[in-house]
Amino acid sequence: MFEKMNVLNKAVGLAQHAAARQSVIAQNVANADTPGYRARDIASFADQFREGPGAAMRATRAAHLNGSTIVSHGQAGDVPQAVYRPGAMSPNGNSVALETEMMAAAEAKRDHDLALTVYKTSLGIMRSALGRR
Repeated sequence: MFEKMNVLNKAVGLAQHAAARQSVIAQNVANADTPGYRARDIASFADQFREGPGAAMRATRAAHLNGSTIVSHGQAGDVPQAVYRPGAMSPNGNSVALETEMMAAAEAKRDHDLALTVYKTSLGIMRSALGRR
């Protein structure tokens, strides 16, 4: 039971993704008046999870999927790359819209809160299984 705790790894990955996205959003807000600055963003965690190693079929034990090799479930700590966000440019060439940044920051906070809730609930379940409170 305690050898592979994928739900905790995914929760940590989601928290790290939310922190990285919040950092990119903060950079966008800090450069809201910088001429020529282009807003950046990070793809959602769900999109990256679908595209990453979790998207393909994988063997989880030796006899699974006709004895193919076991593939890892990805690592927490893989920080996504920021890409330029499409959007309208202001006359000075800046593409930062504070309303968009506020919405993105709220999404990042929601993702971080979800990760913490999953992590806390998983720890509570493990404590209950061990007979502790």
